[in-house]
Amino acid sequence: MITELLADLDAESRSLDEIVEGADWTVPTPAEGWTVGHQIGHLMWTDKAAILAITDPAAFQAQPLTADIVDRTAAEAAALPDLLELWRDSRNALREHLAQASGKIVWFGPPMSPASMATARIMETWAHGQDVADALGVVREPTARIRHVCHIGVRTIGFAFLLNGLAAPEAEVRVELTGPSGEAWTWGPEDAENRVSGPALDFAWLVTQRRNRKELAIEAVGPVAEEWLPIAQAFAGPPGGGR
Repeated sequence: MITELLADLDAESRSLDEIVEGADWTVPTPAEGWTVGHQIGHLMWTDKAAILAITDPAAFQAQPLTADIVDRTAAEAAALPDLLELWRDSRNALREHLAQASGKIVWFGPPMSPASMATARIMETWAHGQDVADALGVVREPTARIRHVCHIGVRTIGFAFLLNGLAAPEAEVRVELTGPSGEAWTWGPEDAENRVSGPALDFAWLVTQRRNRKELAIEAVGPVAEEWLPIAQAFAGPPGGGR
């Protein structure tokens, strides 16, 4: 499984690499205060953080986590003249470490397995890649790799409720999505009263908060499903402001 995940991570990274190579990295993206350079810088910094978590968990946990760490490190990385090469090096190194890793990896949130970490890196690369694509006016063709994004979006339903000061729901939610090639992707029991359905791309945009729900063809049935979609998020950290 990890081999396939790492292949998808590499493919998602190379897809974004093709968009940013030769582009103007000073162009603002939809993330307030972040340019294209900030987006790539954040991906590089997170790669290095993950490598440290794998190779030296004690050092990772000893890092001071200031409130501005994400914005500050993105800005610092964006100023590096060789950022593209540094990102290429960091993502390749992380891929090698994940291929050899075993057991749980400490992280900013709950510890993760190597497979979960790889899936999270695919999600984040895709999401920040969307910010870059939007900034540069590039329309990306969706691929089957967005299933990883959707999977995290479904798995984090309880996390999303807790982040927003709500009790995690006891009722399960059935999620039925249509992949880019018309394939059916499903999660949850078939007989669940709460249901979410729609195009997988729209769901991926929703759970990464890259589009507003009003723009998306996502349908919800049941009180838990209705309450979940406005707060859904596939990423760690505090609730985002959305688009």
